Amino acid sequence: MLSQAKVTAMLPVIDMTRARGFYEGKLGFRPDGPKPDGRYEYALSDGLALALIPRDGGTKAEHTALSFEVRDIDERIHALQKAGVVFEDYDLPGLKTVEHVCVLGSEKAAWFRDTEGNYLCLHEELG
Repeated sequence: MLSQAKVTAMLPVIDMTRARGFYEGKLGFRPDGPKPDGRYEYALSDGLALALIPRDGGTKAEHTALSFEVRDIDERIHALQKAGVVFEDYDLPGLKTVEHVCVLGSEKAAWFRDTEGNYLCLHEELG
């Protein structure tokens, strides 16, 4: 019933200017523009969209909000680091990163946060 509908991921942000600087300047998103309710949208691939929504308290989530599938995770990490993105490192039971990358079953993953505290992920399927 909804499988063909456009999907928009909504991320809370405290500082819209700062958040837009991150998504546009560091991740290379192209803006679709502001909406009457104050959110700011970006068109992504395959009919997907991202909306930044102003929220005084920001995010409360401790989980990954968005995950981007990439072909070469190491190349993407390097490119994003050059743009100023800082990747997380973990050494937890069942989750250890080496040079920012963790192997989870059939994929590699690396996490970073946006300026507003939202957790974002790159993941690469292993052949």
